[in-house]
Amino acid sequence: MTTEPGWEHYRTFLAVVRARSLSGAGRALGVAQPTIGRRVQALEHALGVALFTRSQLGLDATPAAIALVPYAEAMASAASALKRAASGEADELRGSVRITASEAIGTEVLPAALVAFRELHPGIAVELVISNRTQDLLRREADIAVRNVRPTQSPLLMRKAGVLQIGLHAHPSYLRAHGTPHTVEQLRAHTLIGFDKEASMMPHNAPVPVTRELFGFRCDDEIVQYAALRAGFGIGICQVALAKRDGLVRVAPDLIGYPIGVWIVMHRDLKTHRRVRAMFDHLVRHLQKHIASELD
Repeated sequence: MTTEPGWEHYRTFLAVVRARSLSGAGRALGVAQPTIGRRVQALEHALGVALFTRSQLGLDATPAAIALVPYAEAMASAASALKRAASGEADELRGSVRITASEAIGTEVLPAALVAFRELHPGIAVELVISNRTQDLLRREADIAVRNVRPTQSPLLMRKAGVLQIGLHAHPSYLRAHGTPHTVEQLRAHTLIGFDKEASMMPHNAPVPVTRELFGFRCDDEIVQYAALRAGFGIGICQVALAKRDGLVRVAPDLIGYPIGVWIVMHRDLKTHRRVRAMFDHLVRHLQKHIASELD
């Protein structure tokens, strides 16, 4: 290469890292496989390092490539933010807004809010990232985040929507068939729904030692856990507001129950963008209403 590698080269590199093959990267980017190969070779030549080695599982990133991944991801975030910014003027209610939220809130709470928002603002496209990983608003990985931990970075603008209560619940059909536990000993005798590898949803002050063997249904996906709970598989942890909405019954509130805060967050530089501010204010109102439903 006679010039510095461009964004397309790093974008291709990142796609190959994720797909572990030239063909997979080509499908992801809509580019022919030979073009992907030429871009990777050109980037290796420009940087003077090997980026991939072949294995039985595909293309493995070399240590040099692994070191480049965070920077390529930052470039991808910046490119995405640039595209969103160009999709509409700051003072117009058109363009796109990118939101990130946890699995439970993003899947079970936000869709209704986004339907209402779309009716109000049909010119704004909505992008929703469902992830329990904290997206970096400072790097513009998203425009707005719904978080359960209060951010501390000064460039961020935030509103606390309230506090959600979390507790044990079960479907009425399960309780009719197996009875309602009131003590730790009785709870141990029931089918519990929980994690397979991660204990992210379990309180630190749980009344019993929490290991995967405690659970009769194991899955690290919160949405699958909640689906099993609604199907009547056993007793599990969820939001009190969701449980009320779906007709679930609170179980042993004196044994397990804890609060989690809900914050809506955006970068201060976006507060003058009408479409982002409109979404921010709308999410605050909707989540406040969702939290208040616990008391209905």
